[in-house]
Amino acid sequence: MIGHRAAKGMFHVASILMLLAVFSPAQAGTVVDEAGRRVFVPASPRRIVALAPDISEILFALGLEKEIVGVSQFSDYPPAAKAKPKVGSYVHLSLERILALSPDLVIGTTNGNRREAVNKLEKAGLAVYVTNPQRFSDIYQTTLNLGRITGREAAARQLVDTMKKRAERIISLTASCPKPKVFVQIDSNPLVSVGRNTIYSELIAMAGGQNIAAHAFGKYPRYSMESLISEKPEVILLSSMRGKAFQKADLVSWSRWKDIPAVRNSRIYVVNADLTDRFSPRIVQGLEEIARILHPERMESQGQQAKSGRKK
Repeated sequence: MIGHRAAKGMFHVASILMLLAVFSPAQAGTVVDEAGRRVFVPASPRRIVALAPDISEILFALGLEKEIVGVSQFSDYPPAAKAKPKVGSYVHLSLERILALSPDLVIGTTNGNRREAVNKLEKAGLAVYVTNPQRFSDIYQTTLNLGRITGREAAARQLVDTMKKRAERIISLTASCPKPKVFVQIDSNPLVSVGRNTIYSELIAMAGGQNIAAHAFGKYPRYSMESLISEKPEVILLSSMRGKAFQKADLVSWSRWKDIPAVRNSRIYVVNADLTDRFSPRIVQGLEEIARILHPERMESQGQQAKSGRKK
């Protein structure tokens, strides 16, 4: 029988081994990033600059808060990201600010960062790893890749495993439900939606809905009100990225169109764009929110029902 002191010592050893497994140092070397570029990545980077909000979210989720020395303009999650030095927006990055932070690794994305900006950073002698997630499942691989190059490989595997289980649960819960016709509004003048080659359209399908714009031409198709009425959407989702003032105006504007089932049945909802547009771990939360909106009767036991954003 193991004594109390010996058992306590074994517990401490086990705890240390677990920490070493989660925070194992990355090996320096040349890797191929998600854009197909060969990049020399230092061992266990200690000064990382993230050039997009979704990248900083992944890094924070992997426990790299201390290593993050700079983030992009709209990086606001988790709250600690707001306090990090800003290096510009997706498109308008400040080379001077980035260089001043003396990063040993810069992580960018094809979803917003310009190629010429990445080239300038490389010419300045910085190691720049570029991510390229396009579909829901790509977020898993991007998370694993970032875990690998930062020495957080085990933490990344744990995070991805949790994300997969949550996503698979939603898909399973909604698989047998009727699939309501959904219209997503990301702009009002002109009326713009999301086509089939978008993460939002994929989320709708995974949550058990039909994106009426999935068969339209282009990634962000435009609609006339007449064509939208003919589609008879049963649910309308308004993107929060337009801001609260626009959301209120949109809700009032929609109330006039009683011929649309979603309007008639008060099924108009504002959805947090950060949960649906960012290729980050929170995309699963966005999936869950859409599922609650589309199938409240199925999801009510799993969490609070979605509330209509429309004024009564």
